[in-house]
Amino acid sequence: MLFTRALRAVPVVALAFALGGCSGPTSLPPCEALTLDELAPGHGVLFGVNPDWANQSLLEFGQAIGEEPAVAVSFVDFPLREMDVKNLTAAVHQVQRAGGTLLLTLEPKGGLDTVTTESVDDLADVLAPVEATGTTVVVRFGHEMNGSWYAWGQQPEAYIHAFRTVSSGLRDSLDATSMMWAPNYAGGYPFAGGAFEAKRGTAHFAALDTNGDGTVGMTDDPYAPYYPGDDAVDWVGMSLYHWGSAHPWGENELPEDGKFVAQLTGQYRGLAGDDSAVPDFYAEYGEKRQKLVAIPETAALVVNRGDAAGELAIKQAWWWQIFAADIPERFPKLKMINWFEWHKFEPEVRGDVDWTITSDRTVTRAFAADLPEWVRFAEQRASCTPG
Repeated sequence: MLFTRALRAVPVVALAFALGGCSGPTSLPPCEALTLDELAPGHGVLFGVNPDWANQSLLEFGQAIGEEPAVAVSFVDFPLREMDVKNLTAAVHQVQRAGGTLLLTLEPKGGLDTVTTESVDDLADVLAPVEATGTTVVVRFGHEMNGSWYAWGQQPEAYIHAFRTVSSGLRDSLDATSMMWAPNYAGGYPFAGGAFEAKRGTAHFAALDTNGDGTVGMTDDPYAPYYPGDDAVDWVGMSLYHWGSAHPWGENELPEDGKFVAQLTGQYRGLAGDDSAVPDFYAEYGEKRQKLVAIPETAALVVNRGDAAGELAIKQAWWWQIFAADIPERFPKLKMINWFEWHKFEPEVRGDVDWTITSDRTVTRAFAADLPEWVRFAEQRASCTPG
């Protein structure tokens, strides 16, 4: 998802002093961030949120739905600048208070060649005191890299090198921070016309032509060329939205029955087209590679036209699918689902889209009432002494 607004920076002091929420008497046990196995629930799925930090705190979101989200998503430029560190610190402070996990999304907007061992070392220096307070971090580097809309997009070899640089550096320096690889759902691949579309005649284009027919299209694998390797990845994720029924997007339309599962498993054939050439993401990366699976971003498109009943119908039809009763049994490797809680301008629509569930009280109440028992929220951890 492309962003156009900055994070609100909550005033903070130096990082090492700002993250003292679990401090206490020295007799308390040391704080420890959750390991990968501890973070993933044995049964059920972590519920998280992509908050619009400038307009809503995690506490406000939690109060709206009646539960604290287990995961909160924060986006920062990478390499980190001073403002990014301030924003990250502010986000960590809120996540720590809630007892949740931070999904930190790194955006190398200056290009993949800006990702160096030095920049990763700087990141590790920032995250080390976060781990020391017992706050768990999952790093999502260069999300939606199979799209054509980001500076790190459709450059598979350079992307893999950069991802592995980040993964290796953080693994060497940190104990509990894990790595997430998360492409965009591949319906419409290769997303022609984007500013960073791979150009014919380049090495990038050749690497993406997985079937060797001289073109890049839906019959080429939209995920595998970008995969950094099992040794560098802990989580696999997919941005998966209901944008409407058919391109061009921008109409308020109910999602078809079964759309979420069909897209996750590469079986979608419907109003938006025939995507059956798309691989089964869950089977390939969750089952075959035995990785934890996440939906780090999801929501349903609503363009504000004063139809409150229509807004509820569209969003509820989507969340009924992603939170269906049988999801944990059908997809036991799926361990995280994060709602995209933004009202923002979308270039694809050429207008504002309300992706939120807490802007309208009727929608909020319905969402809270519909969440199944298998959803896992944040849990306050016992007092501890930061390391």
